[in-house]
Amino acid sequence: MPEDQYTRQNPVDQHPKPALDGGNTQYPGKTNEMTDRPDHGEQTYRGSGRLTGRRAVITGGDSGIGRAVAIAFAREGADVLISYLPEEEEDARDTAQLIEKAGRTAVTVPGDIRDEAHCKAIVDRAVSELGGLDILVNNAAYQMAQPGGILDITDEQFDRVLKTNLYAMFWLCRAAVPHLQPGATIINTASVQAYQSSSTLLDYATTKGGIVAFTKALAEELADKGVRVNAVAPGPIWTPLIPTTMHEEKVKSFGSDTPLGRAGQPAELAPAYVYFASQESSYTTGEVLGVTGGKPVS
Repeated sequence: MPEDQYTRQNPVDQHPKPALDGGNTQYPGKTNEMTDRPDHGEQTYRGSGRLTGRRAVITGGDSGIGRAVAIAFAREGADVLISYLPEEEEDARDTAQLIEKAGRTAVTVPGDIRDEAHCKAIVDRAVSELGGLDILVNNAAYQMAQPGGILDITDEQFDRVLKTNLYAMFWLCRAAVPHLQPGATIINTASVQAYQSSSTLLDYATTKGGIVAFTKALAEELADKGVRVNAVAPGPIWTPLIPTTMHEEKVKSFGSDTPLGRAGQPAELAPAYVYFASQESSYTTGEVLGVTGGKPVS
């Protein structure tokens, strides 16, 4: 049995470096097809009732960071709706089963968040099937590395990255805000790319910088309503997105340039989202928490 998150461990070797050939080649990738499957906290995360009775929406909740957050939220007592692309149905079913195994309600909503109507439908489903909405996690994202930089980024790719990463967040928040009561929270997934931008991810980094600005502005707007807005900025995290959107040589060295010398696992992100979702962070809004293996986010 793996050691849990409460056991003192050396963070350098707490998780072994993954087999970075990945196994997947086609976006969006499937968890079960990865040579080295990510750790989402299936065997390690233990809840303590910090989100009892809450209702959460997690976009991109089928795999990777979204799955880890869904597991943690459910084990902390929340019912969870996950949204995902239709081609990710297998992963979504696995995540839903983990939520239900924790004794909580799981709602699965396939579709493309680049469509405004679908974003509104996600919120509507949460309100109708979970009885309300207390936590919105804007986590789904799209990237496609281009070694040639700006000249290799097509209009189609640029549009897809901005629609998935920025427009959808805006649409989901706009739909959710009327349903959020004092004590509710919005958590956006930013990235170390907002602060240390890579030329090969120019469009993706642009959206992540936008997410940071959006988070701070919306936090100021909603503060007097008692609704907090924060962001988590992951560093290099091992998920199906990596081997399907990055070139092979980059995948093989993924995470090795961090001070901790390795890629992070989704399970190492989940506690940050639980912190922002719970009353433990009641005096925190408009903040960005970096979980980057030591890379600075300032």
